[in-house]
Amino acid sequence: MLDEIIQYFKSIDPILAAFYASLFTWILTALGASLVFFLKNMNRGLLDGMLGFTGGVMVAASFWSLLAPGIAMSSGEGFVKVIPAAVGFGLGALFLYGLDKFLPHLHINFKESEKEGVKSPWHRTTLLVLAITMHNIPEGLAVGVLFGGVAAGIPEATIGGAVALALGIGIQNFPEGIAVSMPLRRQGISRFKSFWYGQLSAIVEPIAAVVGALAVTFFTPILPYALAFAAGAMIFVVVEEVIPETQRDKYTDVATLGFIGGFIVMMTLDVALG
Repeated sequence: MLDEIIQYFKSIDPILAAFYASLFTWILTALGASLVFFLKNMNRGLLDGMLGFTGGVMVAASFWSLLAPGIAMSSGEGFVKVIPAAVGFGLGALFLYGLDKFLPHLHINFKESEKEGVKSPWHRTTLLVLAITMHNIPEGLAVGVLFGGVAAGIPEATIGGAVALALGIGIQNFPEGIAVSMPLRRQGISRFKSFWYGQLSAIVEPIAAVVGALAVTFFTPILPYALAFAAGAMIFVVVEEVIPETQRDKYTDVATLGFIGGFIVMMTLDVALG
């Protein structure tokens, strides 16, 4: 089945492939959010475990799918070879740092008094969705940049690797959809609105993917920087958002094991398919 999917993506335009792949990641977010129609509540330990899994996938993807290929395709030796990855990684983290400081948002499981960014009268629901939306920008960008590398004919950027990345991000998007819709439902918001906001948080991924793919296609030399940029942005999200959210209750060990599991799954996917 996976071989057939990879062959299909090889047969179509890589920019279109980036859009389809990121559409898949959005659909899995929507599927996760749709559980709000069938479940009244979500066990906090299970939620923390799934969020830990999300963090593990993102960290593994940052290295195996983004940093390692970016370093491999850089010219030069020694310190010179790693400069594009180091610069791109730092810029990606700074980009998310800027969004975190200026975009009004509220992380899942945080009190309203702990909202971040510039002061805003926006409702808690909007702030929760914006937090996850900010989280999803680097994920969509990562998928698009890798497919853009394929379009540019870079040997280190493979369709298999791009599909593995999209598959891994899609898998971890499923619990993300749950993590948005369930807290909203607990606040008394209707099931449909909770689902709507849950899936809406990932709609930015296809947009970011197409932008990333087009940018790399037109400016091929930036690919090592772009791959590392996406990695830096994702690591910032994991350390600043995902991990703290899993450490606010008594299920820290469950979250840690979830993280290890997510890392193993993403590493396996990338090595096996990439």
